[in-house]
Amino acid sequence: MKLVSKEVVEKNGSGQVTLIPDEPEDMWHAYNLITAGDSLRSTTVRKVTQESSTGSSTSSRVRTMLTISVEDTDFDTQACVLRVKGRNIQENQYVKMGAYHTLDLELNRKFTLAKQVWDCIALDRIELACDVARTADVAAIVMQEGIAHVCLVTPSMTIVRAKIEHNIPRKRKGSCKQHDNAIVRFYDAVMQAVLRHINFEVVKCILVASPGFVKDQFCEYMFQQAVKQDNKVLLENKSKFIQVHASSGYKHALTEAMADPAVSARLADTKASGEVKALDAFYVMLQNEPDRAFYGIKQVEAANEVAAIEILLISDQLFRSSDIAQRKRYVALVEGVRESNGEVKIFSSLHVSGEQLTQLTGVAAILRFPMPDIEDDDDNSSSDDE
Repeated sequence: MKLVSKEVVEKNGSGQVTLIPDEPEDMWHAYNLITAGDSLRSTTVRKVTQESSTGSSTSSRVRTMLTISVEDTDFDTQACVLRVKGRNIQENQYVKMGAYHTLDLELNRKFTLAKQVWDCIALDRIELACDVARTADVAAIVMQEGIAHVCLVTPSMTIVRAKIEHNIPRKRKGSCKQHDNAIVRFYDAVMQAVLRHINFEVVKCILVASPGFVKDQFCEYMFQQAVKQDNKVLLENKSKFIQVHASSGYKHALTEAMADPAVSARLADTKASGEVKALDAFYVMLQNEPDRAFYGIKQVEAANEVAAIEILLISDQLFRSSDIAQRKRYVALVEGVRESNGEVKIFSSLHVSGEQLTQLTGVAAILRFPMPDIEDDDDNSSSDDE
């Protein structure tokens, strides 16, 4: 994302920014920035009908600059397309004031976003989006016999670039030819997907994860074919492939693969790995010292009141709430933890680790010291209310 101009007075003040999204992931950042009540200005195409003096009408599509008051946003994760719906709030020769219009934000097309209040979460999101160092530096092939997913793991999202499904016949007594031929076709399809969707100049490592020996057999096949075909791209990047165990060939198994110690060492400087480590540490704490691992907004807020939070884990989905009071509540929690020198990890809801955190209410915390009395307090207050 390119920052063209920034007219934000200060945190919790009003202002506007002008941005140019230059890669698909930037649409995800824009989706997290734009909320109901904001004003958005961008070019758009509008169908205009004109009536001539003879009474005949002609319609044409014209490009115009439009400013809308945002009411709703829709993000297509596969196509990385963002649609923003709202009412026109500035005079325009083609669109009446108050008329509804949907702006399609596109790559390399400038847009200006104005907010009445820029909180710390929105300002952090701009900083993250405009960080030139961020790239899709991890790729993964999660597979089992007959099914594979080729994924790109960026700092903010996990994108499934290809899903390969092949029917693999069972081995028959005395004849394995059909099974073996099907396996070869399957491995070849996965290999082609790897070559098509993975940019080896950017990616630091490629995880090949599967149950059993599927990953070993696939890698052996792929590099044998690379030698036969003199595929220099694969041969030169052979050291980037890491084979790890996973329980299945589906996307959710990616968390297990990224938690593997061998993988963690290679991915030490990636945001996605940091999220997995933090969630893993929370689960370990929950099992071994449950009084130092809280989840749910009430318990986490109670811990924050006494500056007990060491690491806050929170899903970015919570900041997209249409309820302004709810959003402010989560923003206040983040600010409170930072003021008490706690660490805040904002999880992307498009990462597998973010999906798991969402199942735990979307907010959790690892505490500096045990707080066994909080649950008792909650129980007592609920019984007093009755």
